[in-house]
Amino acid sequence: MPFMKTSHQYTAIIYREEDGFVSLCPEFDVASQGECVEEARSNLTEALELFLQSASKEEIQERYKPETYISRMEVSIG
Repeated sequence: MPFMKTSHQYTAIIYREEDGFVSLCPEFDVASQGECVEEARSNLTEALELFLQSASKEEIQERYKPETYISRMEVSIG
């Protein structure tokens, strides 16, 4: 029986840091980086795929945070 590949959607947060970009998947706390947004996203995809293939089921379940929300907020200063 051939291996069935599945796909899932997760969150990618990408931000500039000095001369490059940092990418983070908050559902699993997996991060990567790249010289541009596209490279940071691609490297994060690869890092997450490697994590999901190599981590134990217990570690995946322990780290997985299925309810991840991205929201803007207003903060008053002074």
